[in-house]
Parts: sequence; structure tokens; C-alpha cells
Amino acid sequence: VQLQASGGGLVQTGGSLRLSCAASGRIFSSSSIGWFRQGPGKEREFVAGIRLSGRSPYYGDSVKGRFTISRDDAKNTMYLQMNSLKPEDTGVYYCARTSEWGSRRPRDFGSWGQGTLVTVSS
Repeated sequence: VQLQASGGGLVQTGGSLRLSCAASGRIFSSSSIGWFRQGPGKEREFVAGIRLSGRSPYYGDSVKGRFTISRDDAKNTMYLQMNSLKPEDTGVYYCARTSEWGSRRPRDFGSWGQGTLVTVSS
């Protein structure tokens, strides 16, 4: 499976963006998709995850209540709706696949796509 993130850009504090993660190739329904981000000089941080069968989303503590992960099965695409953005949300956002639903560890994920840059200005 190949994953490609898109939708990043420059937004002001308090604004919104929606990121997309398009999947191509075979992806098992038992898989989960996760969003991660990496800010300047920071480690890769878990943002949100969703199971491909059913829903069962889960979020990192720093984005709970502001970000929403979803998927469109017909388009084989996952989304990350980001609201009330803050400067600390700035970073490159990646999507990746895991067979371990609930995991927040980058090492449990694979099929990393190229990221998309989100910049939140203060």
C-alpha cells in the first residue's frame, strides 16, 4: 500500500485545515491509519488514528476536541479535520498504516507517505 498526504498550507491561529491521506494498493480492513506530525526540532508525534473496519478513532492529548479523523471508503481516503489551530500545531504531517489499533508509537507504523507541511502563524 502507498499513502500520500496532502492539504497542508499556511493558516492563522484559530483557523482550520483539512488534510487528506489517499491510499493506493491493497490495504487490509484489519489495518488502522494514523496521522503523525513532526515539528521543527521535535520528535514525531502521534496525532490521530482510525480503524479501517468500523471507526474507533483515537487522538493524541494535544489535539483532542480540536481535530477529527475520518475516512471515505469509496475514495479510499482518510481525512484529518483540524480546527482551532495553534502555532504549536505547525509541522510536517504524515499518514501511515499499522496493524496494531490503538498504537501511538511511530515504530509500529509503516507505509509512510510523504508528508504535507502545516504552518500556523501567530
